[in-house]
Amino acid sequence: MGYANASIEAIGSHKITMRIGGKEVGIMSPTFVISEMSGNHNQSLERALEIVEAASASGAHALKLQTYTADTMTLDIDASGFRIEDEQSLWHGRTLYELYEEAHTPWEWHAPIMDRARELGLICFSTPFDSTAVDFLEELNVPAYKIASFENTDVALIRKVAATGKPVLMSTGMASVEELELSVRTAREAGCQDLVLLKCTSSYPASPEDSNVLTLPDMRERFGCEVGLSDHTMGTGAAVAAVAHGAVVVEKHFTLSRAEGGVDSAFSMEPNEMRQLVEETTRAWQSLGSVQYGAGQAEAGSIQFRRSLYITQDIQAGDRLDEQNVRCIRPGFGLAPKHLSEILGRRVNTAVKRGTPVAWKLLEPAKA
Repeated sequence: MGYANASIEAIGSHKITMRIGGKEVGIMSPTFVISEMSGNHNQSLERALEIVEAASASGAHALKLQTYTADTMTLDIDASGFRIEDEQSLWHGRTLYELYEEAHTPWEWHAPIMDRARELGLICFSTPFDSTAVDFLEELNVPAYKIASFENTDVALIRKVAATGKPVLMSTGMASVEELELSVRTAREAGCQDLVLLKCTSSYPASPEDSNVLTLPDMRERFGCEVGLSDHTMGTGAAVAAVAHGAVVVEKHFTLSRAEGGVDSAFSMEPNEMRQLVEETTRAWQSLGSVQYGAGQAEAGSIQFRRSLYITQDIQAGDRLDEQNVRCIRPGFGLAPKHLSEILGRRVNTAVKRGTPVAWKLLEPAKA
């Protein structure tokens, strides 16, 4: 089903709306916007709590954390394969271990961060990167889970997360159709009822040209689930385009200030930008509507400003209508323009003043 020729109601009937933290998520609801803290706390709990407050003030619906340690992610080795050697990378020259050590959110911070989010009405959940993280997050009773792009082939992790029975959001970065089929099947068989696949380009930052949001309708149809966008591009353009193609979730990295630095700050949104994202994705969702032709309710008052046929000179009973005394002008209270050829040459049955809308009742019967 392509969204270009389907109503929002028809799209919504394809999948029952789910709830995350009590909030409805689906095509019948405004776009669910997630602010991703990642490592932008810069190892300061105070800054992390300020990010929570800024995310809430920006209008984001959820705040997402990442739950791991450097030791659960990799080995403390400075060798080929364990060092980022791509010269175009933001993290060129760093070892994986030292990067994750800097970027991770200390586990003892999770509870105070989630408590603050809850106080502000912000839904808070996390991305676990191994089974111990899932066990820890279950103790905190998170309302949902995210599977990151680099873990979307880790079927053991997917199985463990899905077995909680909570909604699962899974980024698709780099995954082939065959890999996603296995991941989705694993999640479904393990008990996941509510699944959102997030189209994602695993480059940091990503370019709009690599976003390929036209994949969203196909992904939704192919895998029978809701879809969204985990977006690493700058600005709101890709996210708005994704909503137009059926995204019900948009996730963006979030920071207080890019100028203040941090491992993910270069491709993260600042508070005013997040506020704009929420506003623009909501407008995009509102604009979907349904297949509609003709005047809508909001246009009813504008019909009078269309063109129609009017008498443009004073004429007497018995005069013929011609191109000098009839014109197609605004407003729209006369006969429709399509009738011009029918009425030219017809006689009027009464005197008619300039500015009178042409009506059939003014004309003598046409001769057979």
